[in-house]
Amino acid sequence: MAVYSYNDFRKVLRRLCFEQIRSKKHKIWYRHTETADFKVAISHKRGKDIPRWLFHKMLKQAGMEGEEEFVRILRGRRRR
Repeated sequence: MAVYSYNDFRKVLRRLCFEQIRSKKHKIWYRHTETADFKVAISHKRGKDIPRWLFHKMLKQAGMEGEEEFVRILRGRRRR
């Protein structure tokens, strides 16, 4: 299993059209869709690795189905 950084997660959120709405203790990323609102809090730690348990929690908050979808978006492939 690969380990991903906070920068990787920010890159994927940008590609999914999330917007950064607040930056105090954590950067809050938000996206509104017709069916749901998604909000993800990300630490200010730039190049640090995300712990596995937190990574999966953040995937769920962002509305992604799993790590495979995350990797596909990170590598620049379109969402299905």
